Amino acid sequence: MEKGYDFIIIGGGSAGSVVAARLTEDPNVQVLLLEAGGKDWHPFYHLPAGFAKMTKGIGSWGWQTVPQKNMQDRVFRYTQAKVIGGGSAINAQIYTRGNALDYDEWRQMGCEGWGYEDVLPYYRKAEDNDTYDNRYHGKGGPLGVSQPCAPLPICEAYFDAAAELGIPRNQDVTGEKQDGVAYYQLTQKNARRSSAAMAYLAPNSGRSNLHVKTGAQVRRIIVENGIAKGVELVDGTRLTAETEVILSSGSIGSPRLLQLSGIGPADHLRSLGISVEYDQPGVGSNLQDHLDLYCICEVNGPFTYDRYAKPHWSVVAGLQYLFTRRGPVSSSLFETGGFWYADPEARSPDLQFHLGLGTGIESGVAAMPDGGVTLNSCYLRPRSRGTVRLQSANPDDAPLIDPNYLDDPRDREMSIRGLKLTQDILAQGPLRKFIKAERLPGPGVKTDDDYYRFICEHSKTSHHPAGTCRMGSDKEAVVDPRLRFNGVERLRVVDASVMPTVVSSNTNAAAIMIGEKAADMIRQDHGAQS
Repeated sequence: MEKGYDFIIIGGGSAGSVVAARLTEDPNVQVLLLEAGGKDWHPFYHLPAGFAKMTKGIGSWGWQTVPQKNMQDRVFRYTQAKVIGGGSAINAQIYTRGNALDYDEWRQMGCEGWGYEDVLPYYRKAEDNDTYDNRYHGKGGPLGVSQPCAPLPICEAYFDAAAELGIPRNQDVTGEKQDGVAYYQLTQKNARRSSAAMAYLAPNSGRSNLHVKTGAQVRRIIVENGIAKGVELVDGTRLTAETEVILSSGSIGSPRLLQLSGIGPADHLRSLGISVEYDQPGVGSNLQDHLDLYCICEVNGPFTYDRYAKPHWSVVAGLQYLFTRRGPVSSSLFETGGFWYADPEARSPDLQFHLGLGTGIESGVAAMPDGGVTLNSCYLRPRSRGTVRLQSANPDDAPLIDPNYLDDPRDREMSIRGLKLTQDILAQGPLRKFIKAERLPGPGVKTDDDYYRFICEHSKTSHHPAGTCRMGSDKEAVVDPRLRFNGVERLRVVDASVMPTVVSSNTNAAAIMIGEKAADMIRQDHGAQS
């Protein structure tokens, strides 16, 4: 077995990159970061508009869900990153954190140290914000957080349309209040994507104690006598960790690898011929995700970025970006949105909107031949819970991903309310000069049964899986509030899988925060000062 590392981190994604960079601030600590995917060499990883290519296969494992029993057996494409930087290298760069009450509820659920006031300093620590430096935001951190470079006039009309329905404008939805429509801040710096790899790893690549290996897929975590000793790669290489193994492979990848290592629901593992190292039914349970619904309208002029999908316009956009750092290439294409209520009695906004400056941006979503605009909505606090399981003991086989969408009737009801609200917004007067007609759902969808059938055909993941290695202080929790695995020593899980409940927004900023907080806890647990 190859020795010499204090920590082995499995997964170079949003959280793993952070932990690797922070731990190696101590020159006496040797850290090995293993990433199954490759390097972020392609320009699409760095150009903001490259997101349009990401759900169509670049930098992804290529997984899908099992048939969704509550959605007419629909199978969803389920993009999970396979590249250094993880989800932060392929997402739409939207920087949102959820609601303060999300974290206070975590604390009430037994996650001491994870209330809003506990996590806020780590959000500020990570940020290099181009606009704000206050109680809620910081400057000088590794992560670029910026205002959009390329909004269009239709975005301002969207704000005015929302105002017609009583939804106010909010200048900062990650500040004092989440309610309202807004330009999202983005994980960008100088009109380029600021992924966790670019923000945390690239500037520190010269550190002699930071070892990054891409194309290094882990077959299993090596556990001996209840202690995590190291890892075995798919090529048979065995590597030891003298202090800890840190699993940071995401809400699908982390429970998958644990189960491949014999850590998880014993009956399931035995049924696949996997020797049980530790029976933990919570591994791979409690999967939560936001189901994304969308309303698509055709526009009556060049008011969005659809025309730039054509080759000659792509050249124009590329030149504009090269010389001005503006225009379509500098847009994440979903930089406008906001938060509002499906349930007027909800404790905080329970809907999120993303205004797409075009159509067909994501895989499987319809495109308008003459151009259009998309308004997505998702219900933020689903009650449905799903699972991640193995289909075999072969690490080359895709996992069985079951978000179990719409299992709870309330999720269906609230999702339909959100979709109807997107239609109402797009029908308001301020948008009429831009919009020719609504095409999806369209006038033929009238009853709730119609909406349900429409949703089964036209919806997608919001790419926000969480909760599959739940944190808590109860005996069923997979990790404790310091993210140490309950039942296996020297093993820690650090990624969105530890969330007890998914945050009420996009999840990438929260994953980075988890990495920042975990790094401090790891240092403290091993005698270093944070």
